[in-house]
Parts: sequence; C-alpha cells; structure tokens
Amino acid sequence: MNNNFVNQNSFPGTPLYTSNGVSVPNQQTQMNYNVPLEQSYIENILRLNRGKKVEIYASYPDSDEWRNKVFSGIIEQSGRDHIILSDPKTGDWYLILIIYVNFIKFDERIISDPEFYPNN
Repeated sequence: MNNNFVNQNSFPGTPLYTSNGVSVPNQQTQMNYNVPLEQSYIENILRLNRGKKVEIYASYPDSDEWRNKVFSGIIEQSGRDHIILSDPKTGDWYLILIIYVNFIKFDERIISDPEFYPNN
C-alpha cells in the first residue's frame, strides 16, 4: 500500500495529483462550468406565470375515480416536481405532482422567457 497517497492531506478544490503538467481535481472539487441556464423547463415557465389563472389537466392511471381530472385556479408556486394551485371560487388549495400533468391551459398569454415584456 502506498502510505504517501493514503496519508496525503487534501482540501476541497486542491488537485489530488498532476499528470503531464495538468492538475487533476479531486472528487471534492467543485467544477464551475459556464453553461447557460435552461429557461424552458416547465417549473421555470410556471414561476414566470405565477398569479395567472390556469386549468391543469391531469391523469391518474391507477385511479378509477380520478382517471382524468381538471384543476382550475391560480398558480401560487411551482417546483421541480409539483405545482401549488389555489381556487379562489372554492377556497381549495391543490398540490399537484407534475408527473400526472398532461397539459396546462392558460387564460392569457404565457410568459416563457424572463426578458419577455407583455407590452412589446
């Protein structure tokens, strides 16, 4: 066993070893890639349209009672796997998993880009 390798102190971000003059990062090194953020993910589009009235069409294949369901209300919040909707008519709030969503119908223009301005 190579005791020099095993007992070597390394700190996050410190190269573990050098190969042909190129530092090879250890597994704790945080890589910084300047990749542009994808803005068209459904969660981002829903966040940009927070406060808008929508109808969410969802299917629950394992349910006989709720095979196909339409939720109407206002987009309150969204995340990677869910949408929170409030229905001002009934006072109900819904937490809908995105995996069950077939499509979403908006009553007004959809903002899909953070640089979109409705007046243009």
